[in-house]
Amino acid sequence: MQLTADIIARHLGGDIDGRSDVEVSTFAKIEVARQGDITFLANPKYTPYIYTTQASAVLVRRDFVPEHPVSATLIRVDDPYSALASLLELHARHIQPPRPQGIEPQSYVAPDVEIPEGCYVGAFSYIAQGARIGKNVLIYPQCYIGPGVVIGDDTVVYPGVKIYYNCQIGQRCVLHSGVVIGSDGFGFAPDANGVFHKIEQVGIVRIDDDVEIGANTTIDRSTMGATHIERGVKLDNLIQIAHNVTVGHDTVMASQVGVAGSTSIGAHCMVGGQVGFAGHIQVADGTSIGAQSGISKSIPEGAKMMGSPAVPWSEYARTVAAWKKLPDALRLLAKLEKEK
Repeated sequence: MQLTADIIARHLGGDIDGRSDVEVSTFAKIEVARQGDITFLANPKYTPYIYTTQASAVLVRRDFVPEHPVSATLIRVDDPYSALASLLELHARHIQPPRPQGIEPQSYVAPDVEIPEGCYVGAFSYIAQGARIGKNVLIYPQCYIGPGVVIGDDTVVYPGVKIYYNCQIGQRCVLHSGVVIGSDGFGFAPDANGVFHKIEQVGIVRIDDDVEIGANTTIDRSTMGATHIERGVKLDNLIQIAHNVTVGHDTVMASQVGVAGSTSIGAHCMVGGQVGFAGHIQVADGTSIGAQSGISKSIPEGAKMMGSPAVPWSEYARTVAAWKKLPDALRLLAKLEKEK
């Protein structure tokens, strides 16, 4: 895909500062971009690179004022990151392979399952009896769709996804390779001799519309009722959601988050990588949690938490500042003890 800065600016509703006829064909990070690339500046810490980048065009905020000459053409937009996302979507439509259709002969579809027109079922995929598949659903090779599973319109199920019986997937969802939906929750009870016996998990997983789930993420079925992922949730790769968890709408989680059973996470939360949640706690709407935090108790609405155990961000920052002074404090203490 080759576009001029003028075409890009008109597509984004932006303004041009520099040559409008400069052409770009690829995307690159600002620090390594070369001629013919387009890049963006959204994070202020990358500002020095705009004066050295070899990119042909750079997306910047409308109010950006360069302190030194810039060789690249600047395309001024309201939000460079959102503008980049729009361009990447446009570019993806040109480079992605054609949309597959039809049922490949090496797949198995149970006789009572209707596959609507516009759907695709890849080789070595298995769709069990009682499953309901919506319109324009893509099921790539080597997927397992269990008995009674419901998949909504326009959902994409990438290779190697496993969806256990009776689980429900909404419309326009994306399940990346290796996702497992509906495996048993981790429920065992010891008897009088300390021998653990399985507690049957008879609930389901219910995933609402417009959810995206990253590769090798697992979501356990509930003991009773449903493990519920609400509309618009975005889960990164390698996340574990345990039984009876609820994740509120439009919440995002980075890689390697683990949520223990029966915890409820609110809407519009932002969760960094490797955060661990204890079970049976409530995390209110709008909570932000920094990477590698340990959440052992419920969190009030709109809090910003960090650390393990997690504390409010301001308290964590003061603690880190104190840690940095600890070696000097220990040396001073040792000196004072010697002077006694």
